[in-house]
Amino acid sequence: MPFTRIEVVVMTILNGELGVLLAKRMEDPYAGEWALPGGVLRIDLDNSLESAASRVVHERLGTKLLNLEQLCSVGGPKRDPRAPWALSVVYRALLPSHELDANAGKRVEALEWRNAVDSASNKTLAFDHADLIGQAVERTKSQVNSLEFPAGLLQNHFTLGELQTLSEQVLGHPIDKSSFRRKLADRDLVELVDGEFRRGPFRPAQLYRFKSAV
Repeated sequence: MPFTRIEVVVMTILNGELGVLLAKRMEDPYAGEWALPGGVLRIDLDNSLESAASRVVHERLGTKLLNLEQLCSVGGPKRDPRAPWALSVVYRALLPSHELDANAGKRVEALEWRNAVDSASNKTLAFDHADLIGQAVERTKSQVNSLEFPAGLLQNHFTLGELQTLSEQVLGHPIDKSSFRRKLADRDLVELVDGEFRRGPFRPAQLYRFKSAV
């Protein structure tokens, strides 16, 4: 039977770019090295993969995460020195960094936000977690590029300017304003929130929400 783990890719916007939360491992293998928060699937505790992911998040980060979504599954030999064949089910969660009330938990020495793109090419990370982060980055970019905005990074109500800025930060390049808004209109993705505005030093900006939102 494969050695089965849950890995969690927690992502945010960090200094205007995609960031990822890493955990410094307390125990072997790779004691003292940085990796994704994760843990072993427990058939005595976990009724489903989703409950396993929630348990691992609580044990490693001391918190709960909304919007946990299964990203991928990876498996093969030589992925983990503790077993001849290891399977990882990878979950992703996106949220503003200030909303994460996390503390280093069980078997975790420290937590740290890192640049996600840089981490995806950082081969000093434990296991094959750089590759897993790379998959999360590409999935997130692909979704935003297709205007399939994943839940978690934006508030329920937002301005079109905030939505464009978020898209640019995820994709890593500027977006033409007219083209972006035309695509939003063509896809009929957002609707205005009647009577609600974001107020600041300039003219109040109309607030919107995704049409799928309740």
